[in-house]
Amino acid sequence: MSKNFWQKLNKPIFLLAPMADVTDAPFRRIIAKYGKPDVMYTEFVSADGLFLGGKDALIKDLAFTNEERPIVAQFFTSKPELMKKAAELARELGFDGIDINMGCPDRSIEKQGAGANLMKNPELASELINSAKEGAGELPVSVKTRVGYSKYELDKWLPTLLSAKPSAIIIHARTRKQLSKVSADWSFVKKAVEIRDKVNPNVLIIGNGDVTDIKDAREKASETGADGVMLGRAIFGNPWLFDENKDSVSKEMKLKVLVEHTKLFEEIAPHKNFLIMKKHYKAYVNGWDGAKELRIKLMQAGSASEVEKIIKIANL
Repeated sequence: MSKNFWQKLNKPIFLLAPMADVTDAPFRRIIAKYGKPDVMYTEFVSADGLFLGGKDALIKDLAFTNEERPIVAQFFTSKPELMKKAAELARELGFDGIDINMGCPDRSIEKQGAGANLMKNPELASELINSAKEGAGELPVSVKTRVGYSKYELDKWLPTLLSAKPSAIIIHARTRKQLSKVSADWSFVKKAVEIRDKVNPNVLIIGNGDVTDIKDAREKASETGADGVMLGRAIFGNPWLFDENKDSVSKEMKLKVLVEHTKLFEEIAPHKNFLIMKKHYKAYVNGWDGAKELRIKLMQAGSASEVEKIIKIANL
């Protein structure tokens, strides 16, 4: 894999979004097996936590396999020196790229001056990109952000990011204030592409927000001129999302993969609460007679072997 993998990918590029307690190591392995995207991201990881006392737990969230490549480690912090160290660590661990989260609306993260809060502090945002680049060496650095904090601010915010020369900027087509309460407005992504073309044509612009499937992603890329599209919530219960040759998946296949996913979760994420796995069941077990009853039983399970037993009985 070349040091800047972004330059080698065919456009439009399709990316899997980093989602806390969703795109964890077990689920990424399942996705890589059944419908691999062009680029995968880890869950976001606290750079502060890694170097100020939580490394043993957090390092587990940075586990990955070669099948997931190219894979990007996503970090959040408001401290440039820790961003540099996080990028160095990602390089040592063999990641293909580093991403800085500048869009997460979680209040506890914003209180640290990180995530979406960085949109209020463009100077610090630039500093973080430069520090990540220092630590990353030849590895590419990208940024995931939004179109503004409480209102549309791309005209001011995006040129700041572009002048720091990241390899790619992923634009979530909503403001921080909007959260997910309103539909993503992809006209903002088109605007981002126009700003990029004027300020720094070398930076890739990737759109994100309310994308239902690859067909929808292709259309959105075509309409906006974006270099790629990042898909997030559509992956729930659908590790085949990025496989364009797969039109429909049988109930039997969904249940087989649900069991496989649960076993992997138990095996490689013992540090995580089993409840995290259960949020996937609602999405896997859906759309057929008896699905609701089966879901209720699965929600009471406490282990992979119980889940397997419940599904075997249901299929008799």
